[in-house]
Amino acid sequence: MTDQQIQVYGASTCPDTKRARAFFEEHGVAYEWLDVDLDERAFAYMLEVNGHRVTPTIRFADGSTLVEPSNEDLARKLGL
Repeated sequence: MTDQQIQVYGASTCPDTKRARAFFEEHGVAYEWLDVDLDERAFAYMLEVNGHRVTPTIRFADGSTLVEPSNEDLARKLGL
């Protein structure tokens, strides 16, 4: 993961995942998309972090994680 990298662990059918991805795209924030339904490693990471399936799980370059964050949570985290 690069210094600027954000990783979004989610499912393409999850409304909260779609909302978070749209938020990043609307604000020009680069991120890496990891579909937990298609990527076994992404699914395993999400389970490691949460203990169960929760999408989206978003990992930031500083190592912090937000789980099912609101747009307000994302804006605060990014300083927007």
